[in-house]
Amino acid sequence: MASRRPDSFDGLGYRGRDDPLYGASYPVRSAGAPAELQHHHWVTTPPDIPGSRNLHHGERTPQSDEPLGEHGAPAAGWDAPQPEQLNRFAGFGIGLVSLFTENVLAHPCIVLRRQCQVNYHGRCYHLTPFSAVAVMYVITKAQGPKALWKGMGSTFIVHGITLGAEGIISEFTPLPRELPHRWSWKQLAGHLLLKGLTAVVALPFYCSSLIETVQSEIVRDDSSSGLLDCVREGMARLLGVGAPHSRRLLPLSALLLPAALHAVLRYAIAASVQRAVLWLHQRSKKQRVDPSNPLDSYFPELAAAWAGSLVADVMVFPLETALHRLSLQGTRTIIDATDGVVAAGNGGSPLVLPVNTQYDGFSECLHAIRRKEGMAGFYRGFGALVAQYALHGALLAAARTLLRLLLLDAKHS
Repeated sequence: MASRRPDSFDGLGYRGRDDPLYGASYPVRSAGAPAELQHHHWVTTPPDIPGSRNLHHGERTPQSDEPLGEHGAPAAGWDAPQPEQLNRFAGFGIGLVSLFTENVLAHPCIVLRRQCQVNYHGRCYHLTPFSAVAVMYVITKAQGPKALWKGMGSTFIVHGITLGAEGIISEFTPLPRELPHRWSWKQLAGHLLLKGLTAVVALPFYCSSLIETVQSEIVRDDSSSGLLDCVREGMARLLGVGAPHSRRLLPLSALLLPAALHAVLRYAIAASVQRAVLWLHQRSKKQRVDPSNPLDSYFPELAAAWAGSLVADVMVFPLETALHRLSLQGTRTIIDATDGVVAAGNGGSPLVLPVNTQYDGFSECLHAIRRKEGMAGFYRGFGALVAQYALHGALLAAARTLLRLLLLDAKHS
């Protein structure tokens, strides 16, 4: 059983989106201690199996043909789920739905968004979700569903490397991984510095994952590709070995500043917005919040995390566009045409385009995008981002409606 004190938080006061137990925790109070020594612990034990019961010493599971003993459960409602058990299952299920939607179902939107960001040839910027969904349909129809699910395994690997690097750096340095309720500016600066250093460590693997995500399935060799290609290519770029790249390939040192800046800004904005949303919710529902109700225990935090991530992704979208173009430059990557044009006389295969940018650095990339493509050039593929968060929000709303119906049914039964 893992426990967390209430005065320590992941970041600026919330359980992070990369936490696999996001939304599955529930508070309990230590029993048998004085009031001044009692405090909450965040318990993350897995939910009980339906139909099971916690047995005390000397008890055994009653059989179906024998009456229940003195300490057994009442005969009525033996198979009925208890409120505490239902709450734990509800929290685990809601968190699982959120993680599955964010990391699996929304992956096609991430693929198209990144392809639009690096495709400076595209005539259509896909600023609305309608055009983005139309292009996703064209690509899927021509290449199959696999075309929009490429690189998903590498994104999980990058998430794991990021979490591992953050834990190792925080263990061997005074940089705090979590902030207490009453944090100082020194602690905040050290915490944000930890986020920046983590992004720098994961940068080579992030670049290789980006290539797997945007590279066209037409030129991909499935026989020589594997799940750990992201790690191998990342180490090759870090050490400067492997297949030769173009002379336009930028060194990793030129990507350190935009990568760290993107990670720190996105994290700070998401955490701040999430805390603000939770504060507004608690203030408006102060007299009506029921801690035993899963709708009040889990959904406000999930909705706040959804809103924080949405605002952060919108605000750092131009910076992300520049970072992706710089990371992909000189890698000889060929991407799908995001205008939805189908090549005639080529078996119906969609056109592919090479990425031939020639930016000298971060600042030159920003000026070139603004001069040649206008301010809208920074928001290529923005419609895919809108579709991604619309899908996530719709599934959260559907899960909330389903949970409300289950709770009403449990009350009447």
